[in-house]
Amino acid sequence: MAIILNGRDLTIEKLVQIARYNEKVELDKNALQRINKCRAMLEEKIKAKEIMYGVNTGIGEFSEIVLNDDKLIEFQKYLIYNHSAGIGEPAPIEYVRGAIASRINVHAHGNSGCRPEITLTMVEMLNKGVTPVVCQKGSVGACGDLAPMSQAALLMIGEGEAYYQGKRMSGREAFERAGIPIPGLQARDGLAFINGSNLLTAMSAIHLYDFNRFVKQAEIASAMSLEALLANLKPYDIRLHKLRGFLGAQKSAKNIMKCIEGSDLLTGKMKTRVQDAYSMRSTPQVIGAARDALEFARLQVEIELNGVGDNPIFIPEDNLTLTGANFQGTPVSLPMDLAGASITMICVLSERRLNRLLNPALNAGLPAFLTKGAGMFSGLMLSQYTADSLIVEQRILSIPASIQSIPAAADQEDFVSMGMNTAIKNAQILENAYGVLGIEFMAAAQALDFRSFKPGLGVQTAKNVIRKYVNFLDEDRPLYPDHNKMKDLVKSCEILHEVEEKIGLLE
Repeated sequence: MAIILNGRDLTIEKLVQIARYNEKVELDKNALQRINKCRAMLEEKIKAKEIMYGVNTGIGEFSEIVLNDDKLIEFQKYLIYNHSAGIGEPAPIEYVRGAIASRINVHAHGNSGCRPEITLTMVEMLNKGVTPVVCQKGSVGACGDLAPMSQAALLMIGEGEAYYQGKRMSGREAFERAGIPIPGLQARDGLAFINGSNLLTAMSAIHLYDFNRFVKQAEIASAMSLEALLANLKPYDIRLHKLRGFLGAQKSAKNIMKCIEGSDLLTGKMKTRVQDAYSMRSTPQVIGAARDALEFARLQVEIELNGVGDNPIFIPEDNLTLTGANFQGTPVSLPMDLAGASITMICVLSERRLNRLLNPALNAGLPAFLTKGAGMFSGLMLSQYTADSLIVEQRILSIPASIQSIPAAADQEDFVSMGMNTAIKNAQILENAYGVLGIEFMAAAQALDFRSFKPGLGVQTAKNVIRKYVNFLDEDRPLYPDHNKMKDLVKSCEILHEVEEKIGLLE
């Protein structure tokens, strides 16, 4: 069933369905009426020669230059040309599809002033699988994602490039093969297509979807390591966390204990320490803090997905044109900087538990580096090196981009969000996170194989999934294939799906 885009209720999950899983979309009928009403008002204003930014004026530092009527349409073409100034490799298809869906939802409010043909063409692009080729780098995340969105807008005039049916081709050919008419660009159409932070917002929405699933897997890995280390389980009692009040910690503690339910460790017959190290007993507080940060980021991103991110903005009810800065990406980039740092923090904690699994002075009687042949064999010693290298890269990437503004356009655009940098680095942080957590999963499974007690059902289920891909390390072997299999396994979320099937959904 198609997802209706009406400007109001586009969630992160809906956007992922459109962007990643190619769900069909429809433009709400009332939204189409709003778009037509706004366009009619704009055309009256153009006839009345009202000065409007980006409609009959230049843009940026040239905003004070008024254009003659005969240049309005031609200006739209040159606007798209000169802003198609990105660089580097193309953005993944799902990011671009997400950006287009997000932009349609902006238009659905009826405050952007473009012709309905532009919005409806974008709907057809999504439904028929025509995705513009856009360089991922080049946006500063203010005045919108101008460079990548302009590359996408080239298709509106039969230019640029696109992916269609698995092939890269000219935009004109893609439209012809898909049976999509080229709408052209008239007054205001170009700026209405590009003037919002839609690519960085779509990327952020997709990242938050994946961050959430990563966090749940981090809780499963935590449960495995805690069992293998014979943890004192009192720190995971939900009553402890309710007394402090943070919702993220409460959810994290519940999830960890849900995975451990049924374990012999819960019987009280096994000897545990009176108090474990921070990397063990503060896991719910740390992962919970990340959960709370991600919840704030989710709120901000979904506001942006359903808001009017554009400039200028037209209000037909008041016959009014307002010029402002609703394209500014900071409301998304700032919380998403925090979101990326929170994933790095979870990985730092994961590596500390890994250290305890491997270190014979800390691992509650497990073999050194989880090998039976210490000296001849090194076991998982070097796995920790790999995790450490990934975490250092994550730490570097966790420096906020939202404070890195560099003025542009002769200081007319003198504070920008750098939100695209936030989105790009968050993708890299997540990619590394899959590797770090995969290594903890592998080590925890190895450690549990040295234990003779019955683990929790969730923990045992996760271990069974891991053993489908990585065998017990009986003697040393090259570890890079195991590391890469585990990274791919975490990325696939197969462990999460199998565990939830056995014990119920995690919060």
